[in-house]
Amino acid sequence: MDTTDAPDPFDVWLRLRRELVAENWKDRGIVRMLQNGAWHRPRRGAYVESPAWKALDASGQHVVRTRAAMRAARTEVAVSHVSAAIFHGGPTWGLDLTDVHLTRKDGKVGRDEAGIHQHCGVIETGDLQDVRGFDVMSPARVALEVSTMSPLGPSLAVLNDFLHRGLTTPEEVRRRYDAGIVCWPDSRVTELVVRMGDPRIESVLETRIFLLCREAGLPAPVPQYEVIDPATGVVIARLDFCWPELGAWVEADGKVKYTSGLRPGQDPAEVVFREKRREDRIRELTGFRLMRLVWSDLSTPEATKRRLRHLVHPGQIEAS
Repeated sequence: MDTTDAPDPFDVWLRLRRELVAENWKDRGIVRMLQNGAWHRPRRGAYVESPAWKALDASGQHVVRTRAAMRAARTEVAVSHVSAAIFHGGPTWGLDLTDVHLTRKDGKVGRDEAGIHQHCGVIETGDLQDVRGFDVMSPARVALEVSTMSPLGPSLAVLNDFLHRGLTTPEEVRRRYDAGIVCWPDSRVTELVVRMGDPRIESVLETRIFLLCREAGLPAPVPQYEVIDPATGVVIARLDFCWPELGAWVEADGKVKYTSGLRPGQDPAEVVFREKRREDRIRELTGFRLMRLVWSDLSTPEATKRRLRHLVHPGQIEAS
């Protein structure tokens, strides 16, 4: 979904029923606004303007539902888990956005209700950050929390995104993990996520390709491998994933690579041509074999893993 013109979900008009009553709204007036389509109810007892709601993507709508849950909470809570990942601007691929996730600050067992999951847990010094006026768990803790409720791929995508954007560091994540995450439920994949997190991996697509290489039984590739021009000593390229000793590299060919750097009026074909020239120069200097992978390749993982194995070990013949 193109969210260029979407409203800021943190600024979308939002009222709870009790707030509307304090503004002299009657129940029949509230019902009328819902029936005529002017308002939408994102959760029980909360109301937003329908055009703004419809203009939001799933992440934006989740932020609005989280704002409503925070205002309706009867005890002090902080945004946590998947909800906090969204508040920090993290990727949502593979995450379950059905429920809003909050953690009680008093350490008591939370009370779940429709659309809201209240967690309990010890909040350590440094665990909370202010995000747009809300208490939100820190990126280091959030990455760990997400791994307790999501599969390896989505969890690693969140951690890599946080690391790449500098929201946290591998050291901070390890430190928070050692401070007590082992006592949290459903943390079987957490140690693996902590060990595999890499700030050099820049996108969800790259995270998924990295995991696909692992599933294919290949040695771990080097992310963002630098190719240096021997004549000048200048870095002319950074390869998304490379096996330098094996003479192969993979490029994650997301659409953003060809659109994010476009100048006003620039023909996308110019970007494609420049990328081809770059690729030719890399081959001249290294002799490496190249494979480009796009999102659609991930929909046929077994075939893509065979292609990867052939790229890295071209002389091997796989058993049928």
